[in-house]
Amino acid sequence: NPIPEDSVLSTVVAVLNVRDRDSGDNGAVSCNIDEDLPFRLEQSLDNTYKLITGSALDREEVSTYNITITARDRGRPALWSRAALVLEVSDVNDN
Repeated sequence: NPIPEDSVLSTVVAVLNVRDRDSGDNGAVSCNIDEDLPFRLEQSLDNTYKLITGSALDREEVSTYNITITARDRGRPALWSRAALVLEVSDVNDN
């Protein structure tokens, strides 16, 4: 679903559940967004992250965001996986 361009800061856009079947540090996973975008990740539970708005959106400037999220464990060597999300911004009458 598109997100309205007038969404307030910290609006939840997506909820992500990550898991690693290993134990110890090899099973501890952290996530981050690979690019500088107006979104951020907040960890809400052990294996759950919320993708939220981090700054104002303007559909006239950017109508679609390609968001790449990387999950990385704490093993040696660290293993990682990426997931891509496409987020459309819906227009709100600015007048």
